[in-house]
Amino acid sequence: MSAANNTYLLSDLASRFQLDLTGDGEIPVSGVGTLHSAGPEQLSFLANPGYRKDLPGTRAAAVILRQQDQADCPVPALVSDDPYLSYARIAQLFLDNAGKPATGIHPSAVIDPSAELGKNLSVGPHVCIGPDCHIGDGCSIGADSVIGAGSRLGAGCVIHPNVTIAHRIQIGKRVIVHSGAVIGSDGFGLAFAADHWEKVPQLGGVIIGDDCEIGANTTIDRGAIEDTVLEEDVRLDNQVQIAHNVHVGAHTAMAARAGVAGSTRIGKYCMLAGNSAATGHVDIADRTTIAGASVAFSSIDEAGQTWSGLIPAQPIKDWHKNLSRLRRLDEFARRLIKLEKSIGKNNTND
Repeated sequence: MSAANNTYLLSDLASRFQLDLTGDGEIPVSGVGTLHSAGPEQLSFLANPGYRKDLPGTRAAAVILRQQDQADCPVPALVSDDPYLSYARIAQLFLDNAGKPATGIHPSAVIDPSAELGKNLSVGPHVCIGPDCHIGDGCSIGADSVIGAGSRLGAGCVIHPNVTIAHRIQIGKRVIVHSGAVIGSDGFGLAFAADHWEKVPQLGGVIIGDDCEIGANTTIDRGAIEDTVLEEDVRLDNQVQIAHNVHVGAHTAMAARAGVAGSTRIGKYCMLAGNSAATGHVDIADRTTIAGASVAFSSIDEAGQTWSGLIPAQPIKDWHKNLSRLRRLDEFARRLIKLEKSIGKNNTND
């Protein structure tokens, strides 16, 4: 579905996004939809083979697909080597801008006189911008968001409502931060003094590169001494936790509830699936994938590998049976070693 009022001819879309068109190029497209639900003026796509069964019956105006799926498509097609990427680019044309805030500063916003404000800003109700902040041109800051003292936002950032950006945080250009995110909270630094905990001051900051996206209710802790760093084009889903002094390489993505413990370095082009984690003080090589609910307990040195430690769910009676055996694993191992030694000794006597 689409709420925008834009309409494009198929031939125009093919030309604009460098796709091969088969069928009538004069068909108008005014929105997008799934293979199952799209109507005769909506564009759909086939990227996941699991939805191939919906292709023969689609009523879409056209479908973005790979060349090998073209024969089963009953409507015009836009042929792409990567249908999902092509869909993502075309779908931008149909974004609903009804909720886009108007340019201007709401009278209830509280802005320190020393803050440096760029041009064409949108600053919503009850926004608080602290002293010595720099807000780049074209930024949008949603209602009730807080920008702490000395923090900097590059041009074109979108800060959704109820975001907290603490003091001395550097954010690059075109960064999107979704509601509830907290950037620059104190890292979990504690020292135990005989019978109680004492807080270790968190003296670093957070540096976020250009074109990053921070999901809703995600938290990024400031560094203990040096800065916590996200390089350019890092994408964090909702409820991700980045601890103090973590360094995340460019183009890395983390799905919901992923967590990275302190002082860990994540390489470039890595992917952490939902509910996965990396423990503290480890290094993760470039292009590593950590599967859902898996934990990297030690450094991963070889690039391009997929790591998984997930035990799939099973009927509870089977799990109880396996768990009882797991508890006796050390006993079984000792018996096996003893048996192997016994067999080896007998073979030697022969």
